[in-house]
Amino acid sequence: MSVTPPEALGSTPWSTPSTTGTPGFGDQQLFLELMVTQLRYQDPLNPTDSAEFLAQTAQFTSLEKIQAVADQTAMMVSTQLAFGASSLIGQTVTYTGEDGEEHTGTVTGTTFLPTGPVLDVDGEQVSLFNILSVGVTSAPDDPADPADPADPADPPA
Repeated sequence: MSVTPPEALGSTPWSTPSTTGTPGFGDQQLFLELMVTQLRYQDPLNPTDSAEFLAQTAQFTSLEKIQAVADQTAMMVSTQLAFGASSLIGQTVTYTGEDGEEHTGTVTGTTFLPTGPVLDVDGEQVSLFNILSVGVTSAPDDPADPADPADPADPPA
């Protein structure tokens, strides 16, 4: 009597969710197929313990719930990145360019790609992950700014 190995049936129940319309349905179907196969080919004189099947079902249910939480968390992170990127429109940002140098520009728009948000900074496409700082930064003793009100050495106007 031969038993069909799980590898022959496709992915394992703990693999990535199927992409067939209903999330997780392929994994549930595979689990049921494996369980039926185990029942079909078990030794009638030494049947599999029902507690073992119950434990397997509980493990699968737990794994399914954990996967759902992970999917929801990923969706929340993606949404948060989208809101963060869109809130940068009109802001001055400093970023690392493709040449490895720091550049500064104003964000004029954003595009949402599967790899993450991409900002349009003065006509250049910049990944949100390349942003180093947001806002205008200037050195405290900038000689180009003679009337810095925060500088106590400046005479009052």
